[in-house]
Amino acid sequence: MKALTVRQPWAWAIIYANKNIENRVWPIHYRGDILIHAGLKCTKKEYLQAQEFCQSLGVAVPELNLLSRGQIIGVVRVVGCQFSETASSWGMPQQFHWHLANPREITPIPYIGQLGLFDVPDELLQGVVA
Repeated sequence: MKALTVRQPWAWAIIYANKNIENRVWPIHYRGDILIHAGLKCTKKEYLQAQEFCQSLGVAVPELNLLSRGQIIGVVRVVGCQFSETASSWGMPQQFHWHLANPREITPIPYIGQLGLFDVPDELLQGVVA
C-alpha cells in the first residue's frame, strides 16, 4: 500500500481532526487510500507554529510528547489534487492541495518514513488495515 510521511501534529490532524487538505509543492495523480506515516522529527518551534495554526481553526492539538512519531497511524483516501493561489482553511497558498477524505485510525505500526509516496509491504498491514 502507498504511504506518505507527514510531520506531527499535521499527521494527527489528518487522522483525528478532519484535516482534509495536505499541502505539497508537487501534485499527486494517485487516487485511493494511502497510509499516513507520522514523521519521527518535529522541533518544538514547528510544533508550536502548527499548534497555533490549528487553534485558529478551533482544533486543540495534543501535547507533542503524546503524539505518535515514527509510526504509521492511519489511512486516508486521496480524492483529488489542485494548485491553489490562495489559502483556505487547511490549505496554504502557492501549494498543491491534496484533497483527503475518509480518515481512519489504525493501531500504530513502527516504520521508517521516506520522501514522497512510498510502498509499505502488505504483510506488515495484515489484520491492521481493512
